[in-house]
Amino acid sequence: MTAAEEAALTLAMEITGAGEGGRLVLEQLCLARSAWWRSRLLPGVTEDGCGAAFPCAVALTAAADLGRCGVAGFTVGELSVQCGGDGAGQLRAAGELMAPYAAVGDFDFRRVRG
Repeated sequence: MTAAEEAALTLAMEITGAGEGGRLVLEQLCLARSAWWRSRLLPGVTEDGCGAAFPCAVALTAAADLGRCGVAGFTVGELSVQCGGDGAGQLRAAGELMAPYAAVGDFDFRRVRG
């Protein structure tokens, strides 16, 4: 993982309240969303050029993905999984953060940009 992806993972874990039991899932979501955001960067814009916006956007979209899967959080001791949330607010916030750096629309479902 890059430094930005590590930062995104830490943020995503804070946002979702996931403990170590949710780390693997969030790590994979952060890696996937990092690649997704990287693919949407405007010509000439790099991940580093986005500053803190990049890891924040990755974390917000990964957290939203976790929420859309119906999982809002984890607890490891005495296993607890909290359900709910569609992540719409997190997706909007991520889009707003990345608007100066990336092609953002409503969001690209099924690979069609909005």
